[in-house]
Amino acid sequence: MNIEIRDRALQARLQKQLEATGSASVEEVLLRLLETQEEQDRWLQENKEAINAKIRRGIAQLDRGEGIPQDQVDAYLKELKSKPE
Repeated sequence: MNIEIRDRALQARLQKQLEATGSASVEEVLLRLLETQEEQDRWLQENKEAINAKIRRGIAQLDRGEGIPQDQVDAYLKELKSKPE
């Protein structure tokens, strides 16, 4: 199979990945990207039920008025990020 990439921006992104990963070829870059995507897809599928439960819980909290006011979201997220895991 031959793939022709005409989009210069995409060519540049592939070249950047080639250099950043130390890959030997664009084919190796594409293989790595596909493996990463497949891994993410598997994880999402395996965790779909838990993710949906968290979304439902969040929606229920919002419905009860337990959300964070929009003008406080940035400060709240900054505080969360500063806490060690």
